[in-house]
Amino acid sequence: MAAIDAFAFGLVSVNRFFANWQPCDIGLSRKQTYLPMESAKDIIKRFVEELWNARRLDVADQIFSEDCVTHQLRSGVPAEHAHRGPREIKEHVSGWLMSFPDLRFNIEQMIAERDRVVSQLVMEGTHQGNWMGISPTGKRLQIRMITIHRIENGKIVEDWVLVELLGLFQQLGAIPDTAELIHNFAQRADSGSH
Repeated sequence: MAAIDAFAFGLVSVNRFFANWQPCDIGLSRKQTYLPMESAKDIIKRFVEELWNARRLDVADQIFSEDCVTHQLRSGVPAEHAHRGPREIKEHVSGWLMSFPDLRFNIEQMIAERDRVVSQLVMEGTHQGNWMGISPTGKRLQIRMITIHRIENGKIVEDWVLVELLGLFQQLGAIPDTAELIHNFAQRADSGSH
């Protein structure tokens, strides 16, 4: 019986230890407090569901830092970064909605760690207004994208965005589908080598 009591006491002690345990902050130059992962995810869910899908642009004031920086990621070139506080994000969303009035985002996956939230999204909408100099095509688009948002003090302070632009421009009809693109490139390469 004493062995069982000692074992039970040991389990209680271990449980108390882990209930109050916090991971070390190894490698960080300054002490930072992180939101619980679900709270950080909730901020990004508000960004998608309220700001984009419900068209509540005022939400930008609640979830974006005035000093937010965005990084547009593309292969083969350095990441472009720009200031995008609440005012700029409202302009950005409005611009997309003028070109794609029925635009909606769906979150397919979301992972949170420390101060970052990574989301895999699909964006769907119909091209009904001028966008980047391309006249309305009436085509329905479905584009996948990956975003990483950094959260500090309950607000988005930085993000990295990777949009599947090849598929976007192919669906708009601005460039050929991938098979045709490769075929055309191979033909040019062959004709240039003779």
